[in-house]
Amino acid sequence: MNIALIGYGKMGHEIEKIAKERGHNIVAIIDINNTDEFDSPAFKSADVAIEFSTPAGALDNYKRCFAANVPVVAGTTGWLEHMDEVKKACEENDRTFFYASNYSLGVNIFFVLNKTLARIMNDYPDYNVNIEEIHHIHKLDAPSGTAITLAEGIIGNIDRKDRWNPETEEKNTDLAIHSIREGEVPGIHEIVYESEADIISIKHDAKNRKGLALGAVIAAEFVKGKKGFLGMNDLLKF
Repeated sequence: MNIALIGYGKMGHEIEKIAKERGHNIVAIIDINNTDEFDSPAFKSADVAIEFSTPAGALDNYKRCFAANVPVVAGTTGWLEHMDEVKKACEENDRTFFYASNYSLGVNIFFVLNKTLARIMNDYPDYNVNIEEIHHIHKLDAPSGTAITLAEGIIGNIDRKDRWNPETEEKNTDLAIHSIREGEVPGIHEIVYESEADIISIKHDAKNRKGLALGAVIAAEFVKGKKGFLGMNDLLKF
């Protein structure tokens, strides 16, 4: 399969390595200094583009992929206010777009555990819940997309919480997300339920970027030949 990479930082390099190990060809690499490559025959020959760039440039990258009729596997977070525009392009123009807030298999198992625990804790109002996420200092968005997905999983299953809020609870129905940026931490997410009597917590701690990169390549393999707006639920079916 021919793969184009959009964004060539640490994630881009890890994706390139895993894609080649799985027998794929990297036909184009686009970073901030060579965006004219979107118009190149090499880019247009790609079966799929895997995009890990920056929130500010993500939407324009997707539009340029759509213009070249190249399916997208999107790994950038922090741009979700434009999601309806992307979904509309998929529906009206027969484009292909795969989005996940996190491509790690372990994190997606963690998403399921989070929802299951939230359904249980809905019956125990003495426990308050919050989220803490830690990432490296280079991550531009806060809270992380993964933390927001976790928050949505809690809000959808706990009646006493109706919105997430960065850092603080302005009211009792808020779910606080505490974001820390330090060192080169790949990603730690912890859900904490606390009462006067005890604490219950679940945590996912990424050891490196390999899980994310492998998941993105598997998603790219999955989207080949498919149309529409897709996600990890379509791929993993749990």
